[in-house]
Amino acid sequence: MITLKGENIYLRALEPEDLEFIHTIENDESVWEISNTITPYSKFLIKQYLKQSHKDIFEVKQLRLVISSYDDVALGMIDLFDFDFKNSRAGVGILVKEPNDRSKGLGSEALKLLIDYSFTHLGLHQLYCHVSEENDISIKLFTKQGFQKIGLKKDWILINGSFKNEFIFQLINN
Repeated sequence: MITLKGENIYLRALEPEDLEFIHTIENDESVWEISNTITPYSKFLIKQYLKQSHKDIFEVKQLRLVISSYDDVALGMIDLFDFDFKNSRAGVGILVKEPNDRSKGLGSEALKLLIDYSFTHLGLHQLYCHVSEENDISIKLFTKQGFQKIGLKKDWILINGSFKNEFIFQLINN
């Protein structure tokens, strides 16, 4: 049995009812830096995305899950992206929506569940992520789950007119 249930949260598939939640996140300029977004998304486009979200990760090369509390409150999202079946790897992205819900272990629990799922059920060999050099919370989160810093991309991201460095982290399933 596939379980994406943790002690405090669980990961679930996207539902049509998530439209407002996703729309709010995708249009929150304060998180565009971590999502590499520069334009807002319309509800129409998000509806189209939700209609396609049932497709298999092997077809669309992405899996987006909602981080949910046990009283069914959507707390954030966690993604596998750039799924590469041939090389057995995928990128990971995570966002806990509300700042006051961050640094409480929810992201760590969600990431652990996704790592276990990726290695056990998808058979991936490795996961990777890109984190701004200044994003101490994400650096701590990924390091705590065993990701190792393997490189620095200098002047990689342009944020508010200034170039920022970005680390690449990697977790290999041994």
